[in-house]
Amino acid sequence: MRILIEVLGWIGSILIVGSYALNITGRLAANNKIYVVANIIGGVFFVVNTYYHQAYPSMLVNVIWVIIAIVMLSKKKVHKTNEDKA
Repeated sequence: MRILIEVLGWIGSILIVGSYALNITGRLAANNKIYVVANIIGGVFFVVNTYYHQAYPSMLVNVIWVIIAIVMLSKKKVHKTNEDKA
């Protein structure tokens, strides 16, 4: 189980840092669904890892990170739905 938790932490870091790097180099827009989903998955993996290690301040930051990404994803769906109706 410990190895799985560590692997999730590493995958989470790659997803978040990788998508951020793609964003700041102009290869992936912050409003791109892939960017948002990578942040959700990476954040969830970080939450699991930090909870396991009892790093609660980091866990809280990642819970907020995931909530922000989910809100952005849902707003994109609402925005797209409104555009389709117009």
